[in-house]
Amino acid sequence: MFGSNNQNTESGSGKKKRLPVFSVSLVICYLVVSVLFFVYGFGEGRNPVVSVEPVTTPTVAPPVVTPEPVFEPVEDETIPLPPAVKVRGIWLGAWWATQEKIDSFIDLCETTEINTLVIDVKEEHGHITFLTDNELISGTARDLVPNIEELIEDLNNRGIYTIARLVCFKDPIRASRYPQYAIQDFQGNQWRDTRGTMWLSAYKRENWDYLAEIGLEAARLGFKEIQLDYVRFPVEGRLSDINHGQAGEEQTRAEVIAEFMGFMRDTMHQVGVRVSADIFAISGISERDAGFLGQDPRLLFPNLDAISPMIYPSHFSNEGTGAFGNGVGQVINGVLFTRPALEPHAVVYNTLQHFRQIMDSLDSDIAVMRPFLQNSNYSFLGEGFYMPYEAEEVLAQIQAVYDAGFDEWILWSDNSVYSEDAFR
Repeated sequence: MFGSNNQNTESGSGKKKRLPVFSVSLVICYLVVSVLFFVYGFGEGRNPVVSVEPVTTPTVAPPVVTPEPVFEPVEDETIPLPPAVKVRGIWLGAWWATQEKIDSFIDLCETTEINTLVIDVKEEHGHITFLTDNELISGTARDLVPNIEELIEDLNNRGIYTIARLVCFKDPIRASRYPQYAIQDFQGNQWRDTRGTMWLSAYKRENWDYLAEIGLEAARLGFKEIQLDYVRFPVEGRLSDINHGQAGEEQTRAEVIAEFMGFMRDTMHQVGVRVSADIFAISGISERDAGFLGQDPRLLFPNLDAISPMIYPSHFSNEGTGAFGNGVGQVINGVLFTRPALEPHAVVYNTLQHFRQIMDSLDSDIAVMRPFLQNSNYSFLGEGFYMPYEAEEVLAQIQAVYDAGFDEWILWSDNSVYSEDAFR
């Protein structure tokens, strides 16, 4: 094919002369190299040509494939934080967020000392609790909190402080759809707790980005604060089977949880939203439990705007052999409580006194103390270890908060039904 293009013109003798075979070879090599250079390129700055082959569709695919979030922090557009509020709030669970319930809670806020509503934006089953056009998070969205944008706007206009509860690492939906982001066992399978629930790994930064995107969406809805819940490692199941990999060797559980909280705080501060977190009250009492859960208050206080120990007297160890029984009880601030559920004021007061010691050992620029208090009945503790938690018991806990030198609190009820007679 090259013959007609590789002949010289006539020489002085008037005859045509062919190039030597060696020269022809050089020309061929030159042309081949030129073509290769044009097609593939060399060095950085050019994209290689990728051969197109048939794409094999996995036989087992997630039921819904949602785009992975690409986190892009806001730069140089920081919105000022809203004025701090002395929170006295109640939790509105997404599964009980009927219009009748919402209206009754608004009435409570306008007629009593309650000034804050904590509303789920992501609950413990993994669902986003409102419909959204945000493709990064819409795959698990359900219409559990109706007309949420209008609701938050109405609450803000009424001067009611709005907190978005965001369940973090307990998330069986995302863990199922993206196994690579779930806590795994040593065989490379998703690990499950005693209830068969899968958890997200706090060591996977992709999970951080996903949770941050939900927080940013809540900010766009108008929430003034994000409250992180289940921001810990699981505590039930065959825990020895959990494999955190190399990341677990390089960073302790408490360190990675504290870093995550700082990441969320810095992210949300850029859009003018505060960040708080719920933690187990025992994490402030037992260093062993703090490390096990990944909730060390000494690391968490500097990374949050508010911290909410869940000081539920019914959930401390008792001297029985049934639920929460260890045969001894629980020592809190040097006091042994053998039947803590029967002593709401003393348990809350001494727990907060213990946390006070932790706070005093830290710098002044730390989170506000805002305990979660009990307004649920836990009869499963058994006779002699249980009593109903109604207005009197709620008031005892609230008074304990004030007696301990703090002035903020939130009530928790499993079904969002509260003892309204306790509210001033």
